[in-house]
Amino acid sequence: MNSNPFQDLRGKVAVVTGGTGVIGGSLARALAEAGVKVVVGGRDRKKAQTIAAELAKQTGGLVIGLGFDVLDRAALEAARAEIHERWGLIDLLVNGAGGNKPSATTKQEQLTPTNRNDLASSFFGLDSTAITDVFQLNFLGTLLPTQVFALDMADRGGVVVNISSMSAVRALTKVPAYSASKAALNNFTQWLAVHLAPVGIRVNALAPGFFLTEQNRFLLLGDDQSLTPRARKIVAATPMARLGEVDELQGTALYLLSDLSRFVTGVVLPVDGGFSAFGGV
Repeated sequence: MNSNPFQDLRGKVAVVTGGTGVIGGSLARALAEAGVKVVVGGRDRKKAQTIAAELAKQTGGLVIGLGFDVLDRAALEAARAEIHERWGLIDLLVNGAGGNKPSATTKQEQLTPTNRNDLASSFFGLDSTAITDVFQLNFLGTLLPTQVFALDMADRGGVVVNISSMSAVRALTKVPAYSASKAALNNFTQWLAVHLAPVGIRVNALAPGFFLTEQNRFLLLGDDQSLTPRARKIVAATPMARLGEVDELQGTALYLLSDLSRFVTGVVLPVDGGFSAFGGV
């Protein structure tokens, strides 16, 4: 029996957008450990290079850091040219860039007769500019990198893995823009999987449950670093009764990127401790 089920990944070239984040960095490390040549992408080139150097030292793998904005097509194309110069064509793409903004988040979970005088804290007080920013980051920030980096796969096949969210599977209170943008990403994942299947490009998505990241820290941890009431509700609604540890996404991501899933495309796979399966009773 093969002791390394991801042996087919060795030597391939992968781009991880959002690689300077908690989830992206973890997935970049898993790829490097599997023998993949990994590009850690982030808006801050110096931070991306620092993380890449750390991952290379930890894993003994080939890892480089590049700075680019996923909403800047010219920057994406420049990164692609640099990758070609270093390592050649791109085989794998993990679209990890994304996030939310506090100004696109309601303070209230629901508008009720007792709090309806505070409309600024409800849906009616959301900032439209912030909502637009969240949609652009989560949807266009996946579409544009895929147009640029997956172009290398059009003649030879490859794999794209998008990072969705539990909020796309079950709309969550407080985060309407984030939930809707990730739901759009799920639909886009399915559409793109159908569109690209004839040329051998598979497109799937991970839908993480609740993992502590820089983007959701303000919702899940209080000033004293204890779980907020919202986080306690999440844990209570998770059959495994805890928040996820970010490295628990690695195995599923590697599965979707490897030949173990070579007949799998167009799926959104939850990694959520059972949250999406639980009906509350």
